[in-house]
Amino acid sequence: MIETLLSRTSVPKLMAPAPSPEQLEQIIQAAARAADHGRLRPWRFIVIEGLGLDSFGQLMVDSQRENNEVDDEFAAKLAKKPHRAPMIVAVVCSPKEHPKVPEIEQIISAGAAAQLMVTAAHAIGLGAMWRSGSLMFTETMARGLGLNDAESLVGLVYLGTAAGKSPRPQPLDSANYVSYYTG
Repeated sequence: MIETLLSRTSVPKLMAPAPSPEQLEQIIQAAARAADHGRLRPWRFIVIEGLGLDSFGQLMVDSQRENNEVDDEFAAKLAKKPHRAPMIVAVVCSPKEHPKVPEIEQIISAGAAAQLMVTAAHAIGLGAMWRSGSLMFTETMARGLGLNDAESLVGLVYLGTAAGKSPRPQPLDSANYVSYYTG
């Protein structure tokens, strides 16, 4: 198990086949194991595949236009980005009103669910890449994905079969990231 965690890395180039329905179910079940104060399950997932990748590409273009002007060449390139994988799962934070669980904890929980998705994909032999960007946070994107006013997009998890060799994870010098509280 620890080897799975230590060997996971983002896989930017993915190809068919996409996760099978059974594999996708495993990935979703793993995501549901995210730390979740109050057991609120403050997330939901939108699977994008097949022809949905084309319309999602157009939604990306429209969302980018909300941020700034987009020329035809850039729009054509952006419209193809969903095809970097045969399946995308949009991870949505869907917060619940709760007197003891603030929204920030629920957003973090949805992020943890996304992380578990990419880890689960790796564990079952698939590739995954968690992508984001400013276009995720536009009104156009929220409307296009059917988010309600309280929801927010946490990330896009691209899933598929690794195309070629995956990059090797680089070891971390934990001394640069860890301190100890002594009171």
